[in-house]
Amino acid sequence: MKKILFSLIAVAAVVLPANQIFAYTVQPGDNLSKIASNNDTTVQNLLENNTQIPDANHLNVGESIKIPNSSSHSNNSAVTDERETLAKLVHAEAGGEPMAGKIAVASVVLNRVNSPEFPDTIHDVIYQPGQFTPAQNGMINNTPDEVDYQSVDQAFANRDQNTKSLYFYNPTIATDHWLDHLPTTEIIGDHVFKQ
Repeated sequence: MKKILFSLIAVAAVVLPANQIFAYTVQPGDNLSKIASNNDTTVQNLLENNTQIPDANHLNVGESIKIPNSSSHSNNSAVTDERETLAKLVHAEAGGEPMAGKIAVASVVLNRVNSPEFPDTIHDVIYQPGQFTPAQNGMINNTPDEVDYQSVDQAFANRDQNTKSLYFYNPTIATDHWLDHLPTTEIIGDHVFKQ
């Protein structure tokens, strides 16, 4: 029972009656993140409702997909809030990083939610004292962009393939190097990820 909210977010398990789902035809330039954002849902929810789509990177123009009606998401506000909070952190921590770095930052938070060593929700992980500087200095309040949301959606959709890291830092600006002793899992852009 420890990770109930994370399970709800990760699976985006919203039980929808058939009359609350509508068909959408994929247009040129569409991606699942854009479709999810435009329809007040998540990439994971779209994947759950469209089993013919193997993952968030495979979408065909002209394909018909099922989209839950946005009015059905009134009980899904926690998912939306957690997604936005994570996108804000990604924007603040990895604004100048490549998308792979943004996804890895989001994955660190999701990994912490799954870890017994950290709090049980995205919000509580991000706002845990002494963990993420932007949450302490207010930089987290800046507006994330579409790439930040796409990165969060990718982290959710591909969580089994993401980094297993629990920490990251930029060694050129870090004032404390207590993470140096931990195993490095990967380096992306300016960030070093640790387990």
